[in-house]
Amino acid sequence: MKNRLVLVSFFLSISILSAQKSYSESSILMGSSFQITVVAEEEDFAKESLAIAKKEIIRIENLISSWDEKSETSRVNRNAGIAPVEVSKELFDLIFRAQQISKLSSGAFDLTFAAIDKLWSFDGKESEMPKPEILKASIFNIGYQLIQLDEEALTVFLPRKDMKIGFGAIGKGYAADRAKQVLVERGVLGGIINASGDMNTWGTKPDGSSWTIGIVNPMNNKKVFSWFSLEQNAVVTSGDYEKFTEINGKRYSHIIDPRTGIPSQGIVSCTVFAGKAELADAIATAIFVMGVESGLFLIDQLPNIEAILIDDSGMIHHSKNIEIEEN
Repeated sequence: MKNRLVLVSFFLSISILSAQKSYSESSILMGSSFQITVVAEEEDFAKESLAIAKKEIIRIENLISSWDEKSETSRVNRNAGIAPVEVSKELFDLIFRAQQISKLSSGAFDLTFAAIDKLWSFDGKESEMPKPEILKASIFNIGYQLIQLDEEALTVFLPRKDMKIGFGAIGKGYAADRAKQVLVERGVLGGIINASGDMNTWGTKPDGSSWTIGIVNPMNNKKVFSWFSLEQNAVVTSGDYEKFTEINGKRYSHIIDPRTGIPSQGIVSCTVFAGKAELADAIATAIFVMGVESGLFLIDQLPNIEAILIDDSGMIHHSKNIEIEEN
């Protein structure tokens, strides 16, 4: 009888799984490609869920965009050196969390890097490094520790008039987290949010198997060198193989060291696994700036975070608790 009950339970499980399907939608949001996939039994429920997730991502973009003059972020930037700006608790908390990552990485990740966002174009037209005096003037306005946060009043103040904050290195990850959260709260049992490489997953595929992600070989971006299974995790991959510049024969990443104003070198791909895409996004940026040795040292001090790095010679490096099965 005991074996029969197990058998009945097994067939019931298969029956439930077979009724589920995956539904996907791709959109250009936050200036990037987003693909949202949900697992559901009913098509109408799935379509409504996809629309809700997309609406949430648009809401996040309207909150953090520095291009939208009506956004809270733009108001903070416009009032730099003038007055504190009251913001929503959501934005306040996001800035606060970003500051904690800045402290952990000794400023390798910094929201105020936006002060030099126009210094580099990465369109192939750079032929020489910016003059030292220009770099010095630009990085004068960079410094996460300068941001003044008043938790009681929920205000943000940038004390120097040319300071700016920008969420380019953390925004897509946060949007992926929020899209996942609203779908989970709605009762969607499984899905994956892919925000141009910032991915967050939960549950399983309709057949009960785990979601799998492939890490692209930066030396041949049409080839995946390793696959990983995910169920309740986020993974972010940052690479310079699609956006970089070369000056005097040296290759520079599109990720800028906020402490110097100069693009990072040495790493061509960084993949970070964490509980949230927001955290993985920020840490990946920091590691790119810190370099292989310092970056992995940081990762190995943090709980439940792992990383895989590929340097500019094609060598693979990884944190101590991860195993790689190469194709």
